[in-house]
Amino acid sequence: MMVVCLRYISDKDTAQEVLQEGFIKVFDKLGVFDFKGSFEGWIRRIVANTAIDYIRKAKRNPFLSDQDNDFKQEGVDEVVENEKIELLEHKGEVALEAISKLSPAYRTVFNLYVMENYSHKEIAELLGINEGTSKSNFAKAKMNLQRILNEKFKHIDL
Repeated sequence: MMVVCLRYISDKDTAQEVLQEGFIKVFDKLGVFDFKGSFEGWIRRIVANTAIDYIRKAKRNPFLSDQDNDFKQEGVDEVVENEKIELLEHKGEVALEAISKLSPAYRTVFNLYVMENYSHKEIAELLGINEGTSKSNFAKAKMNLQRILNEKFKHIDL
């Protein structure tokens, strides 16, 4: 769940505080879980909403800020497999790092749309913005991510 918090809040200490607050909410509301869906998904949604609540509060209070207005197949070569895993982990780290460099508004919309599978209409309702603003922020987030990643990899010859 820490990864969920880090998608929204780039400061690790603040993300840990939000995660703790999210788990407090989970334990407080444990009695209302209806066992109809995934327990992990239920927790993930609470943690994501807690992070969004933090962002909203930070927007209103300028003193709250996050510092940036084993399955194996037979016959598979373990060395090659480990290199692939390391490469995937590195790609994931690079992607998270790039996402963390987005502005809080762009990062929040991007995460809700891409990672949490919310629609733009749901995002708009959740954040109290227009649906068009959600779409615009998502488009700008993608452009900024492309710029950030191009800058990071401009010195690499492919």
